[in-house]
Amino acid sequence: MKTFFHVQDIGDLKVALKEALEVKNTPFAWQHLGKNKTIILVFFNSSLRTRLSSQKAALNLGMNPIVLNVNGDSWKLETEMGVVMDGDKTEHLREAIPVIGSYCDIIGVRSFAGLTDRDYDYQESVLKQFIDYSGKPVISLESATVHPCQAFADLITIEEYWNKPENAARRAKKDRPKVVMTWAPHPKSLPQAVPNSFAEWMNAADVDFVITQPEGYELDPRFVGNARVEYDQMKALEGADFVYAKNWSCPGVKDLSQYGKIINKDLGWTVDAKHMAVTDNAYFMHCLPVRRNMIVSDEVIDSPQSIVIPEAANRVVSAQVVMKRMLEDLA
Repeated sequence: MKTFFHVQDIGDLKVALKEALEVKNTPFAWQHLGKNKTIILVFFNSSLRTRLSSQKAALNLGMNPIVLNVNGDSWKLETEMGVVMDGDKTEHLREAIPVIGSYCDIIGVRSFAGLTDRDYDYQESVLKQFIDYSGKPVISLESATVHPCQAFADLITIEEYWNKPENAARRAKKDRPKVVMTWAPHPKSLPQAVPNSFAEWMNAADVDFVITQPEGYELDPRFVGNARVEYDQMKALEGADFVYAKNWSCPGVKDLSQYGKIINKDLGWTVDAKHMAVTDNAYFMHCLPVRRNMIVSDEVIDSPQSIVIPEAANRVVSAQVVMKRMLEDLA
């Protein structure tokens, strides 16, 4: 595996999920793969789960993780070609990336969308430069358009909980779980990376997948895929087994001028007990961090059906499977 951005990079999902279970049960069994190997984790944006889970996954595999916070630990980096560097940016990615590559065996990169220029964001310029100039395998730790480590962890979590013994009755009446991703309000403009990847991975998985959002928040068709799109949130949630709440700013699919903007703050979309009551006793999921009583009410996120903490814990597992495969290819 040379890159990890999309669901197709992981190959057969059944094989990947089986491997994830093995990694979770015996996390230190592959430390020989990472001996004397280094991964550099480059963060252009803040992180909690991604940084800690990636470091933990690397340590589980015997690797040496180095974290570089670009905005605090290094020179300010210019990302665009052809610019006259007469401002506050001292070094260009064109030189920085091959230098970083010379110090490590694998690179992870986190770089958010700017949310002002849709074409630029969806071209993934920063990630592509790391691929072109580093000469090393590259993992997206969330980019302008995708967050594959999160989506993989989400799928691992759904697989675990769907197959729990207490859900035997559910499985007897349904051949696959109903998974609903619902938009929810937020005070700030957020990228589409998490919902894009969640949609991409759910479309590839064996689930009944529904996306619900207000008019104007339609995700890029390449990520929506074959998902059912429902604008009536309560109708979408009926009979759901898993509810994945997430905000995203306007993707600009129907109106490019609205890209990255907040066009709806309707708190009626906040996932609360009323919403969960129409589900099939669904599990509640969110990638975290979460704005309580905007995305989800206290009573829902604090309920026994909330699995946001196990979901976050599986971030180590998803990252470790990806790193393990990259190390195996390097061996």
